[in-house]
Parts: sequence; structure tokens; C-alpha cells
Amino acid sequence: MNLLLDTHVFLWAIDDDPRLSNAARAAIIDGNNVVFVSAATAWEISIKKAIGKLTIPQGSYLDELRLHRFTPLNITTEHALAVADLPPHHKDPFDRLLIAQAQIEKLTLVTADVRIKQYAVQLIEA
Repeated sequence: MNLLLDTHVFLWAIDDDPRLSNAARAAIIDGNNVVFVSAATAWEISIKKAIGKLTIPQGSYLDELRLHRFTPLNITTEHALAVADLPPHHKDPFDRLLIAQAQIEKLTLVTADVRIKQYAVQLIEA
């Protein structure tokens, strides 16, 4: 299975946060799954870090990707354009981009955001 982590799930995973569900944790650590983290997550983290709303535990973003063997997922023009075709269930631009990426790349999105259930995307509840 190919997974795409929502930003909060990425942060929970690198911090071994107890809020991460057992199902999500098992999927993330399963060596048969490829775990992607979007460039949108780096963008969101950078913005929140710059305004003092977030710190990343245990080091830098890129260090965490390598340490946890997560695969970076770049944002393509196709991903960006697909956001326009999504119904307006969710207003957060980062989440809308993750939904578009999951749909286009056929990834299972790992999230605790219940609003994302309204979209045609495979989910694992975090």
C-alpha cells in the first residue's frame, strides 16, 4: 500500500505521539508500505514554524524524512490544477492539495481530519 501522511500525522509519527491510532501506526511502520510526505507538508510546517506556531521535534524536516524512511512527494502542476476540481468541503489549501495528490497518485491518505472523508479518496484514520 502507498500512503500519504497528512501534516499532523507526519508530526505525530516523528514524535511517536500517542494520538496516532494503532491502525495508522501499524500502516506507517509496515515495511511493505511506501510512506510519502508531500512538499505541501514542508510548506505548511515552514509557515507555522516561521510564525511561532510549531516546532519540529528531534531535528530538521529532511533529517526526519531520512530517519523514518519516508519518501518525499513533490507537487506537480497536475496536482495543483486538480485542486480546482475538488468540491468545497474543505477550505484548508494544504489539505486540498494533499487530497488532490492522493487521488492522482492513488495513495491512501492517513489523517485524523474527518472533513476529508467527504472526498473520493482512500483513507486510514489517524
